[in-house]
Amino acid sequence: MLKEEDRKFIINTYNRRADLTLFITKGKGTLVWDENGKEYLDFVGGLAVNALGHASSPVIDAALKQMKKIIHASNLYYSEPQIKLARQLVENSAADRVFFCNSGAEANEAAIKLSRKFGKLQHDADKFEIITALNSFHGRTLATVTATGQEKYQKGFEPLVPGFRYARFNDLDSFKAQLSDATCAIMVEPVQGEGGVYVATQDFLTGLRRLCDENDILLIFDEVQCGMGRTGKLFAYEHYGIQPDIFTLAKALGGGLPIGAMLCNEKAASGFSPGDHASTFGGNPVVCAVAQAVMHEILQEGFLGDVIAKGAFFQEELHLLKKRFPKIISEIRGKGLIVAMELKEKGPAIQSFCQENGLLINCIGEGILRFLPPLNVSREEIVAAVDILQSALQEVFDGE
Repeated sequence: MLKEEDRKFIINTYNRRADLTLFITKGKGTLVWDENGKEYLDFVGGLAVNALGHASSPVIDAALKQMKKIIHASNLYYSEPQIKLARQLVENSAADRVFFCNSGAEANEAAIKLSRKFGKLQHDADKFEIITALNSFHGRTLATVTATGQEKYQKGFEPLVPGFRYARFNDLDSFKAQLSDATCAIMVEPVQGEGGVYVATQDFLTGLRRLCDENDILLIFDEVQCGMGRTGKLFAYEHYGIQPDIFTLAKALGGGLPIGAMLCNEKAASGFSPGDHASTFGGNPVVCAVAQAVMHEILQEGFLGDVIAKGAFFQEELHLLKKRFPKIISEIRGKGLIVAMELKEKGPAIQSFCQENGLLINCIGEGILRFLPPLNVSREEIVAAVDILQSALQEVFDGE
């Protein structure tokens, strides 16, 4: 009945395949249950949102405690949870300043606006172009969908926002070729998540940092999906020994509640003045209190090292499957616990079989299976997921 009402009252913007129809009613840790009480291992994790799993005690406790104090006021006034979270983020990153909003798209919008304003102020010229990567994903607003280097997300929304150029990911020369006198920033994901889990190389990101320095433009990292411990570092840029001028967060930062953040160094922050940007709900006290709790858990001794170890273990297990199915599996890639298995075909069928047998995974296009389990997933749960995946490969490909 509720599913019928969903179809009747909610705009049809989500392509819920008939073979994947699922009504999730509760969750705990890495497990979720549907309306019939069937249990599933959740390796989608709310698309990298549920970093601490479902019904996490630190998340619930922080939310309840803050809700008893004040749920919302306004950014006209000071907010203790917001200030404490900002300090926590700055003290654990390369940033000096934070702007809070409600989503990854909003965080990237803020980064786009800041880089444009900075370019005009810094150079006293019309510097407004941003170079982004093909196959990227930066959000669904008109500006961020334009920044996204995939035509399938842009189709039908033309004319797009002017001021974006596209270059090939992991190809420094391609980015150099797109530079112009109007360029104010370069914006990339250290790991292209929605694009299929493609990891930036050291030479590429080091080269981009050098390119930005040489041309006095800003380097922006979109860490909406790959930040907050997902790669085994608090922030993905830490793997590369370089620092962006601006980077964006969302998803896992709120542990399941909506929050976005744009972080930047003092140089970039000088581009904004009072009135240049704002958000009614940005830095909401409840969400900021929860985000502090999420940060606290991720920063516990050994937590991030464990993410690296479990990510390596997961990829090892998937590589064993690749050896068993060399004609089917073309590549395993990822960093930490953002992992992909690329198949030559039949990705949706594999996804469907896995769900029928108690494992939720994400399929991008026809052949890329994406895995985003909670960061505190156990090795036993990883093994259980791989066992279901192996059964899926055997069943769908019938011994090929």
